[in-house]
Amino acid sequence: MSHSFVTTKIKKHVLHIVLNRAEKMNAFTYAMLQELSDAYTQMENDSDIRCGLLYAHGDHFTTGLDLADVSKHIQKGATLFAEGNIDPLQVFDKNRTKPVVIAVHGHCLTIGIEMILASDICVAGENTKLGQIEVKRGILAFGGATLRFHQRCGWGNAMKYLLTGDTFDAQEALRIGLVQQVAADPIVAATALAERIAQQAPLAVQATLASAKTALLDGQEAAEKQLMPTLHHLMQTSDAQEGLMSFLERRTAKFEGK
Repeated sequence: MSHSFVTTKIKKHVLHIVLNRAEKMNAFTYAMLQELSDAYTQMENDSDIRCGLLYAHGDHFTTGLDLADVSKHIQKGATLFAEGNIDPLQVFDKNRTKPVVIAVHGHCLTIGIEMILASDICVAGENTKLGQIEVKRGILAFGGATLRFHQRCGWGNAMKYLLTGDTFDAQEALRIGLVQQVAADPIVAATALAERIAQQAPLAVQATLASAKTALLDGQEAAEKQLMPTLHHLMQTSDAQEGLMSFLERRTAKFEGK
């Protein structure tokens, strides 16, 4: 699938989702938001896809929303993403069930940080400059930063940047836990991570992700109640049998997501 502002390709069970508005530093127009949601929906609906990988062409991941364009649609009452589609920000609508690895570089502002917070693992380039700068524009972050930044990084670390709008570098992002790795080539490093995830048993990966999300959002007790029923279900799958046989036969497992 190819769009004007977002392109996708499937390789080794990984859906590469690429921001493609480099001439405007990948600032998100309303149309670009729709295309990103389309790509996430493709990931969710295609059983051959086991992991998503989000990155950008050009010198910057994103400078944030193209407010002149997006605000026109919001003022008319439009939603950020089409009803029934996957919400890439995981705030407004349908949630995804498959993991996403994100690679950022250059400027990574506003919605860029919120895409990190909505993803599962982030690799940042050494040159990355990050900022949640909405307070400098007279608005608040509305794509998840006020909900997740303090969850991921701790209250003080989050408030330091949410309330000042100050920018910070990749090493600071690593220190506070916003990103998990800093690399000279973040796309290469993130691709390797996504491909390793995609090599594992897909149903087990999705169940692991779901259990962790339940614990985070609904509490440990809710997650505990689901553990054994989920395990019993997974143990009936062909992939679980393949995992056992590969262990006994000392070979690499070949999972089919069944």
